[in-house]
Amino acid sequence: MDRWAGKVAVVTGASVGIGAAISQALVKKSVKVVGLARREEKLQELTNQLGKHKFFGVVCDLRSEADIVKAFNWVQENLGGADILINNAGVSTGIPVIDSDLDEYRKILDTNVIAPAITAREFVKSAKKRNISGHIINISSIAGHNAEIVQLPIGMYAASKYALTALAVELRHELGNTDIKVTNVSPGAVATDMLKDFLGNPDLFEKIPSLSDDDVSDAVMYALGTPPNVEVIDLLIAPRSSTSSLLEVRRKVAEMRNK
Repeated sequence: MDRWAGKVAVVTGASVGIGAAISQALVKKSVKVVGLARREEKLQELTNQLGKHKFFGVVCDLRSEADIVKAFNWVQENLGGADILINNAGVSTGIPVIDSDLDEYRKILDTNVIAPAITAREFVKSAKKRNISGHIINISSIAGHNAEIVQLPIGMYAASKYALTALAVELRHELGNTDIKVTNVSPGAVATDMLKDFLGNPDLFEKIPSLSDDDVSDAVMYALGTPPNVEVIDLLIAPRSSTSSLLEVRRKVAEMRNK
């Protein structure tokens, strides 16, 4: 990670959860972090915690192309451009595909697929002008590799994560003649507010085997810390759990599905 000291990282969805954990880890490694999120008060809290010359909160609606372009222009004008892009922001849903309306489809795909494409485009545009070595890391999901393991309705979520897997492959092909790496980090269940809200069942949330925010952040740091000749393609991480806890979760999931 030493080669990233003094460099600039853009982290989407930086204000809470995994994004905040990644931002904290990067700052500890002397990387300047620009955090993009909608909630200004949460960004300010993180700025106060990490330091105003280390973390820069930029209010950004990732469903707005104009907001994303404006944010990257701010990074260019104020910090000289970004060297690392962490596409962390994501949304999930418990609404089945067959019960969803068009707005629900678009909310998931706009945030989980279109936004990472736009941020990657703006990042690469700046990186090529400066002829730098860079790294794009997408926080994806095991659901983007094997949707069969998810036993609750997740609507367009898995489809969006499969798309993110393919997006990373396409970016890697397009950036083959550059010094920009592309990595997907694909965790299993992570104990975040998003998972809690998605499950809507505090008892199930407490019992489900899950990773922590820091577990995912550690995976990101590992990918960033690899030498220039090594590119981590996709890093799948999952919680270890006892058979009894898994059986209990599966039983409760079955009960929820049968209601």
